[in-house]
Amino acid sequence: MAPPPGPSHSDDDLDDVCYCCEHGVNMAVWQQQVFALDAKYNAHRAPNHPNFRTQYIRRRSQLLRECPRKEDSQFRRQYLKHRNQLLQQRYGISFSDQASLRSLNMSARSSSRVSESTESFRQLHGSEDGVSLSNFSRRPSVASGVVPTHQAEASRAIVGGNTIDENYAFVGVHHIFDQHKAAVTMCKFANNDRSRLCCVSNDGSVSLCDVTATPPKVDFILEGHKGPVTGCDWSISNDLLVTSSSDGTVRLWDVSLTNPKCLRTVSDPDNAQVLCCAFVPANSNMVVAGNGQGSLLVLNISTGIYPRPRSNGKIGGQILSVACEATGHLIWAGNNKGVIVSFIIDAGSGRLTKCRKLNIAENCAITCLSWRAWMSREARDPTILVNCAANVVCLFRVSDNNGTLQLRRKFAVRHKHQLLRSTFCPIMSFRQGACIVTGSEDSCVYFLDIEREGKACVNKLQGHACPVLGVSFNYDESLLATTDVQGLVIIWRRNDLNSMQGESN
Repeated sequence: MAPPPGPSHSDDDLDDVCYCCEHGVNMAVWQQQVFALDAKYNAHRAPNHPNFRTQYIRRRSQLLRECPRKEDSQFRRQYLKHRNQLLQQRYGISFSDQASLRSLNMSARSSSRVSESTESFRQLHGSEDGVSLSNFSRRPSVASGVVPTHQAEASRAIVGGNTIDENYAFVGVHHIFDQHKAAVTMCKFANNDRSRLCCVSNDGSVSLCDVTATPPKVDFILEGHKGPVTGCDWSISNDLLVTSSSDGTVRLWDVSLTNPKCLRTVSDPDNAQVLCCAFVPANSNMVVAGNGQGSLLVLNISTGIYPRPRSNGKIGGQILSVACEATGHLIWAGNNKGVIVSFIIDAGSGRLTKCRKLNIAENCAITCLSWRAWMSREARDPTILVNCAANVVCLFRVSDNNGTLQLRRKFAVRHKHQLLRSTFCPIMSFRQGACIVTGSEDSCVYFLDIEREGKACVNKLQGHACPVLGVSFNYDESLLATTDVQGLVIIWRRNDLNSMQGESN
């Protein structure tokens, strides 16, 4: 099969993929290993032809998916070794973390996942920079877990009897988007939707994608912001989209139309960058936005007015992240100084009342906040997930109606400089065990079981060649979207264990 047109690439061509097809080697994790290896060198491939680089890596992914399914572990090991040598010779560089590829060589039963102990995770991503987390709130959490127990048979029956490792065996690349020219800092699937994905980028544009079309496609590119787009949120009915930008504006888009359009542009009253935004769940006319002067502002998006007084939302620093609980009663805001503050909001007037303040780690940015409540009879604790640029992802229990946070657990993740994001898995309420997914500056995507003692990492996706910034599930967890600093958007599909077992039989 001929390679796509582009510069000459001699040893670094696609014939080796066809060679592996002849040997019938296509185990899911091996595909991911090969893809990850190529992705690491992709930035050095055809440096003057960025379009060819993306076309090349997409073609690699396609050919790997088309290989027949047949296990040959010895050949897989030899292929990876020789492929690595070819790439090193071709580009004259080697990566120190190639050992991480070999760590995925596991038994047939566990071939679709990677498990690491908490200690090994700390050794890999530990706080060698000396950042102290001693000022965390360390009040004891509730004795019981926050997820369904072993007795939750009815709840577990909803999602089948698979283990949590099997449920989150995301290994296959469904599609790769490359419509943006700069970092894609955030992505978000529409509410209760399998297909519609919004991506925002530092190139100043917003893209709306249909990830289940054949083939997946970019439906629209929304342009109008004059600076990097920093955040987005869908309205409850998915007919409106709000975006924020470092150009100091919030824009409201009507995305229910055949040709989406901008309905309103509102400038920040402090003439500052707007760094995050979210709809208030209890009132779709209200949007909360955090700006570069440390103010959390409430905007009536219908009138374009920021209700007064605005001083109630001042927390200092730069507000990089916000989260709202489902009723719209509580809002949390995190800044670049390592501070999280909770607010009570009057959904009618938009008035904010400051409640609780928590210092996570001094001068370590809070880059993402996510709220989630387990709506099951076995566990009802609302929880906040926090990305902190002190090389940690933290899980906090919301202990009262004022938004007080109590630390439940923290996980070591490579995170010091970028605006990383994480998310809860959507249908975790009905399973024993619960997962979160986070990006990382080591170019990997981590699935972490928040209830598992000792071995929190149940899967690790390798495919990006640079820090992974955004992560988002569609509502039924069939697809996961991840974005990176180079502007690549990868759509991962869930591994169909039943079909794989059928083929192997």
